[in-house]
Amino acid sequence: MWETNCEILRTQYPDLLEEISRNTDDLSPEDMRIETTASGEPTLAIRGLYVHSPRDPAREGRRLAESVAESANAGDSASGSHSPIIILGFGLGYTAQAVSELAPDRPVIIVEKYRSLLRRALELRDLRKLLARNRTVFVLGTSGEGISQALSLFEKNAETTADNFSGGKSSPFVMRNRTLTGLDEEWYGAVESRIRTWNMRDNVNTATLARFGKRWVRNLSRNMSAIRDLPGISRLGGLATSGSTTSGSAAARSSTGDGSAAEYIPVFLAAAGPGLDRIGPLLEEISRRCIVVAVDTSLRFLLKHGVDPDFALVVDPQFWNSRHLDRCDCPRTRLIAESAVYPPVLRRPFKGVYLCGSLFPLGNFIEQRVDPKGLLGAGGSVATSAWDFARSLGAQDIWIAGLDLAFPGLKTHFRGALFEDRSLAESSRRNPAETWLVRALRDGLPFRAPASSGGQVLTDRRLSLYAAWFENRFRQFPNVRNYNLSGGGLAIAGLETAETESLLALPDRREEINRRLAAAFSRIETDFFEPEETRQRAQRYENAVSVLLRGLDRIKSAAEKGAGIAEQALKRNRAPAEKNSILTALDEITLLIAESEVKEVAGFLFPPSGVAEMTQSGGSSGSGDPFQAFLKSSISLYRSLAEAAEFNSNELRRI
Repeated sequence: MWETNCEILRTQYPDLLEEISRNTDDLSPEDMRIETTASGEPTLAIRGLYVHSPRDPAREGRRLAESVAESANAGDSASGSHSPIIILGFGLGYTAQAVSELAPDRPVIIVEKYRSLLRRALELRDLRKLLARNRTVFVLGTSGEGISQALSLFEKNAETTADNFSGGKSSPFVMRNRTLTGLDEEWYGAVESRIRTWNMRDNVNTATLARFGKRWVRNLSRNMSAIRDLPGISRLGGLATSGSTTSGSAAARSSTGDGSAAEYIPVFLAAAGPGLDRIGPLLEEISRRCIVVAVDTSLRFLLKHGVDPDFALVVDPQFWNSRHLDRCDCPRTRLIAESAVYPPVLRRPFKGVYLCGSLFPLGNFIEQRVDPKGLLGAGGSVATSAWDFARSLGAQDIWIAGLDLAFPGLKTHFRGALFEDRSLAESSRRNPAETWLVRALRDGLPFRAPASSGGQVLTDRRLSLYAAWFENRFRQFPNVRNYNLSGGGLAIAGLETAETESLLALPDRREEINRRLAAAFSRIETDFFEPEETRQRAQRYENAVSVLLRGLDRIKSAAEKGAGIAEQALKRNRAPAEKNSILTALDEITLLIAESEVKEVAGFLFPPSGVAEMTQSGGSSGSGDPFQAFLKSSISLYRSLAEAAEFNSNELRRI
């Protein structure tokens, strides 16, 4: 069977074939026992424990696949999704093969620690149908970190937060071979932890929308004119590079062999973790060699050490987040902001302000019709956006400090951070600052994970979620080298540990950096604020706001009409002919809303649970009347949509 299966492997999975052809010593032959069952199929025992049925393994695999396929498909019925089925422990592949046949449209991700097991299965069984389908992925050996990359292959490219709030995603369905996962609990446990982290993203997004959605809309409405009046980060692209670069180590890639400057400049990113304390005394020297990018939470740290960063990022819309900028006098720093930030942030005395692309439908609607700004990846933390900004500058090397994503030494942030100052200021005998620290460490569901410097470090679910985003982004941009200057934080695949001496060995580039920045800013001022361009942009802005308001009013009116029709129909029994006319009328209203160019704006505040509620009620097969259940859910849907449209419209009319 080996050669038969290899024919497909050479075409579909050449890297996998190479890996299992040369690396099969991860499990000794003495640990594996192959037996022929009464059904004629081979079965497998590992260290004396059966991995499959000793009587009829094919039937067992089919039975498991049938129950799983039924449950998984039922879980996806509300959203229409085709999320992956993850199989932990391949064995001889009976379950994986049956799942792929019963659910041909669903991706199948096979996770197996031992390469030798996969090779043995390919030697014993005909797995051509499983291998031939183009929606099967294998994750083998190492630390199992490839599961995140495998999941990303089947995820819709949702670059904006609005996409993540669509409510249409469903979590991967996990199947476990209890024998294999039980034999290697720690390894498979780490894989499942990564799967849970992946799933957490949508839960966090939905909860965040419910809590802060209206605040984002209010901020955007008050900042709307900034989209018209401020340039975007897309105009800064390529600042760190102006030509081809060489390959090799960081030092070699930042200076040529004769000591002259190369064509690009490295970027230094200051996050706000406790590891930032380590490089405080070196910041002035670092700033002479790199374009310096700070996040809002680390800005005061840099200023305290005598360094005005070239750029500072603010993307969080909350009032308390804006307090990180208190007493931050930085007249030489350019602010990079998202248009939903707390409005006073845009009036701070920075040297200049640039907008990144809006993460929300309201801001995005105006931007696309007035002046697209340039999108940054959103991973839930300002540090994720800051890294993406550094990458967008054209950086080939990004040196990072303070990206701990953990609590080394039970510390949460650098010494003197706003969080620490606030806890000290509000402490009392009955509520000391230590109580705040304990809550911060406890409330995020802490656990221990591998540290970048070896050993273990305390982290939590939220921070591990950010780490997964960075790992995914690092894989997407393999040409960018990332260096971690803060030891002791969470180990992040793609972030190399580096010593500060390596960075300080780079040439002094500050004069060149200043020249590049000055030339870029001067060019942007000339182009963006050219009188005719300014006039045309103002006209586009007025037109976009008018279209938006008219569209919201139409959706509100249509939704109210739909709710009225459903309410009247619910009050009395209808003949079958009348029911058809009611359904036709509601379908027409739904189609009108679906075809509106502002539907995403109106639907942003619509609770995702409303869609599921409508689907479940409308499809109810219980003792109640399905038509009445549909009418009730329609009323809820239309009312919520009308309220959301009205809220957006009222906020916009206040500008």
